[in-house]
Amino acid sequence: MPDAWKVDEIDTWMKDGDLVVATGAKSGTTFMLYCTHQIRTKGTDINDELFPDVSITTPWPDLRQSRAGTWSEQKDRFNTTVLPDGREMKHYWDNPSYPFRVFKSHYTPLELPVRKRGGKKIKYLAMVRNGIDVAASVTPFFSQHTDSFRNLFGGFPPNVPENTFGGDKVPAVVKDLLPGGPLSDFYWGYVKKWWPYRNDPNVLLMHYTNVRRDLKGHVAKIASFLEVELSEEELNTVTERCGIEHMKKVNRFDYKMPLNTDTGLWDVDKDTILNEGKIFQKGGVGTGGSMFSDKVVAQWKKAEEDEFGHDPDMLKWAREGGEFPHPV
Repeated sequence: MPDAWKVDEIDTWMKDGDLVVATGAKSGTTFMLYCTHQIRTKGTDINDELFPDVSITTPWPDLRQSRAGTWSEQKDRFNTTVLPDGREMKHYWDNPSYPFRVFKSHYTPLELPVRKRGGKKIKYLAMVRNGIDVAASVTPFFSQHTDSFRNLFGGFPPNVPENTFGGDKVPAVVKDLLPGGPLSDFYWGYVKKWWPYRNDPNVLLMHYTNVRRDLKGHVAKIASFLEVELSEEELNTVTERCGIEHMKKVNRFDYKMPLNTDTGLWDVDKDTILNEGKIFQKGGVGTGGSMFSDKVVAQWKKAEEDEFGHDPDMLKWAREGGEFPHPV
């Protein structure tokens, strides 16, 4: 639902300093939502009392939570919805102790007013991942959705049998992600639309490979971007809590839809988008090369050259990460 992000709308509900975690699909979104929450609380929310579920503490305005949902009819309920624990949802996402709020998006500057003039000063954290690793993560991810969610939204996303991952035949999900496929904008469009904004002062564009290889350094980098000062002890605590191994122990990432109004189709107290504990699998670097055949990987690399080859710097960075080659 892009309506939330329109220039004449965004200032009605955002505050100065708010953060939009607008990472690419399957490129560390939940990872960054939880990590930025750790940064803003300086690691003090040790029992995750302010983090009952990722979609409650770091809301996703893009998501239509009901079949007939619109931004205008969901907007007020972010402030008025009362959760099963008796607290308003607002207690978790708009807690007065936070120096800023955190919101989720998968949109790009095509929908997000990154360079809007005047009004609220908003920050954007974007992240790219090696494309074949994205494909490797998307493939099993579709099967991790609950039947309740599929039934609500017409059977999407489909279950993907595990035995379709190997062999030289391109799996259907990968085919959909390749240029020209119905999901191609998940990756190719995302990279190309964010790349020109990599040096904007209110944008922090990162690469998943870099973050996984130097988590502590990137926690410090994100904290600096968000103007949060962390002592060495706080930095160590936050880094440990941002780690994938810690997050695998935290059962707060099943994605509830507390704003849903489809009575009889969705139980806001119990139903979730994802099956319990399935959001984190390997979360690794280089997973695509081990999941798919050499032929499938070669086809993906050819697509990278076709889509990004006009800008060798973008091609290299999208594949490998590292420092940005040249300032703009």
